[in-house]
Amino acid sequence: MLNAHDITVSFSGEELFSGITFKLNAGDRIGLVGKNGAGKSTLLKIVSGEQEYDRGSMAFDKDISLGFLKQDIDFEEGRTVIQEAYQAFKEIKSIEEKLEVVNTQLAERTDYESEYYHDLMHDLDELSHRYELIGGYNYQGETEKILSGLGFKQENLNQMTNTFSGGWRMRIELAKLLLQKHDILLLDEPTNHLDIESIIWFENFLKGFSGAIMMVSHDKMFLDNVTNRTIEISLGQIYDYKKPYSQYLLLRNEIKEKQLQSQKNQEKEIKQTEQLIEKFRAKASKASMAQSLIKKLNKVQRIEVDVDDNAVMNVRFPVSKTPGKVVVEAHELAKNYDENQVLEHVNMLIERGSKIAFVGQNGQGKSTLAKIMVGEIDFDGELKLGHNVQIGYFAQNQSEYLEGNLTILETMENEATDGNRVKIRDMLGSFLFRGDEVEKKVKVLSGGERNRLALCKMLLHPFNVLIMDEPTNHLDIASKNVLKRALKQFEGTLILVSHDRDFLQDLASTVYSFREGGIKEYLGDINYFLEQHELEDMRAVEMKTKKESIANAAKGGKQNHADQKQRKKLQNRLSKIEAEISDLEKKLINDDAQIAENFKLLQEDEQFFTLYNDKKSRVEELMSQWEEVQEQIDSI
Repeated sequence: MLNAHDITVSFSGEELFSGITFKLNAGDRIGLVGKNGAGKSTLLKIVSGEQEYDRGSMAFDKDISLGFLKQDIDFEEGRTVIQEAYQAFKEIKSIEEKLEVVNTQLAERTDYESEYYHDLMHDLDELSHRYELIGGYNYQGETEKILSGLGFKQENLNQMTNTFSGGWRMRIELAKLLLQKHDILLLDEPTNHLDIESIIWFENFLKGFSGAIMMVSHDKMFLDNVTNRTIEISLGQIYDYKKPYSQYLLLRNEIKEKQLQSQKNQEKEIKQTEQLIEKFRAKASKASMAQSLIKKLNKVQRIEVDVDDNAVMNVRFPVSKTPGKVVVEAHELAKNYDENQVLEHVNMLIERGSKIAFVGQNGQGKSTLAKIMVGEIDFDGELKLGHNVQIGYFAQNQSEYLEGNLTILETMENEATDGNRVKIRDMLGSFLFRGDEVEKKVKVLSGGERNRLALCKMLLHPFNVLIMDEPTNHLDIASKNVLKRALKQFEGTLILVSHDRDFLQDLASTVYSFREGGIKEYLGDINYFLEQHELEDMRAVEMKTKKESIANAAKGGKQNHADQKQRKKLQNRLSKIEAEISDLEKKLINDDAQIAENFKLLQEDEQFFTLYNDKKSRVEELMSQWEEVQEQIDSI
């Protein structure tokens, strides 16, 4: 399908990669990996024809159709989601317009025996045949199926595209690409804006794709589940193995060990030959033998060991100062966007030093709650930050806040204070921006390099609570590992919004699951959370909602509207009971502390113990109510 030979690319006189050669065959699903800035996206652009190369050749088979999903897209305003998705079917839409014209004329004309009417009937027959041949009678259902798989609900399809975030627009672009049925798919970080349920659907789609795929991704699980071949770009060279990512790493390590052993053996032989040459040179009778050995040595092809780019970030997150024991407390917190109730009856208490993961499907309120905590958006209910709390916030689209026309150094200087201005270059060096690289414009940086700069910029401000929303988007696998180590060593409070199970493992000690406007706390790590649900991984957790709805449909179709209304009413009542119980238990804990410290004084205060006993009785009463309401909910 594609034969690339000796491809070389330079920027400003410096080679990005040199002499790259590879073939792309039908059925190849290639994971293109490497460090940020290594040239992965550049290689995709070269294959797509969007970027020229300095030297080499690239040959495609005849009539090959190629589709390219880029990190940055442009949308034409004024279309709904479904209308934008239909742009994938240019020929079908064109035939529809022609069919409409022909049918209108046929309906209006009465000269049934004329040659013109006969031509119209012939056009109708040809257009209808072509329309059927290219899938004109199936494309609408197929479009809705693809959009549904990527997370769009039926009610979203007629919404205007400009009402959606960049991540959801990227899904529409991905849907168009999949609907066009190309022979080759080029995908640049396609999972960055997908939730886990959509990633599963996308994985299954790609597994059934008969063409060739070349994708850039830093999601190890996705790479292992989809790819059958790995190409790594490192220090201007490529390493090509017919294995998915994890198997490739093992294989490459084995190959490097063999190369090292072969190199040692060769060096030993070369040294022995050189000693013989020196020995024979001293004797005239052996001069010809010495010359023969020299010629033999010159013909030896020296074994080289593959060189790795081992430069990684050096990240540390210092705690500014020690906050109070409780850092965040929420009571009956709620948030809606017009008619969309994202969060409702949220009650939570986060203590100093907690390591928390927010998990759940897109649109369930994870990022919304993070933004509420940092004061970015308004809400209903109560949210209190504890004493001395200083929040550091890494937004999901953090890198988009960077000014493209500024240099890396200027970006940091504009954010720095008098106290840390002198440390800027050292900080940038820790994030792999060294020497003249700090003079690069932000707009020429890759997505991962922008994320690294955004992380570095965040460190210019003090914090003891760190809230990070999808911090691993665009980061290469090595950088993700470094970030994870730094977060494990962070002594402050950490709140992570992430769909990356590998990243969350051994990092979060508490999990909050977001679903249907509420949250549920799991006092354990991500593995404990998975065990509790008896599910294989987080992807299956987020598929659970879909599975439950299918099971309900099989049992009897959609739930009765009156039942739904009653269930919601009971759930609201249950939340209020839980909130009151929580409030009373806090008061009782405080009362118990007073009794322990001042029992003799309180013995004389009859009202204190009367109120104390009333609270305990009320808690028991509420617990009974809670059981009754829960039984009613379970019975619906």
